[in-house]
Amino acid sequence: MANDPYAKRLLWFIFAGSRGGLNRLRLVSILKNTPLNANQLAKEMGLDYKAIQHHMRVLEKNNIVTKVGEKYNVTYFISNFLEANMESFNEIIGKLEKGK
Repeated sequence: MANDPYAKRLLWFIFAGSRGGLNRLRLVSILKNTPLNANQLAKEMGLDYKAIQHHMRVLEKNNIVTKVGEKYNVTYFISNFLEANMESFNEIIGKLEKGK
């Protein structure tokens, strides 16, 4: 499933083809290292809690992250889908960094 063209298109859209993509890219990069809740992510990134909630809903809806827990006890992890397509994710990061 590595280098799945559907996954690559989805990842490009989520991280490069839509508003907020760079923030979502930063969120996933943080979650790759350690699972966190929305409040911890907001502090880590210096963003509003509501903005984090919005981005996490977008990422969850597109199967980029998964959550464990309920209400205020939700911890976010990267999904198995993203882990299986990590090569494409890293390729997108590399291309976006070159574009700066």
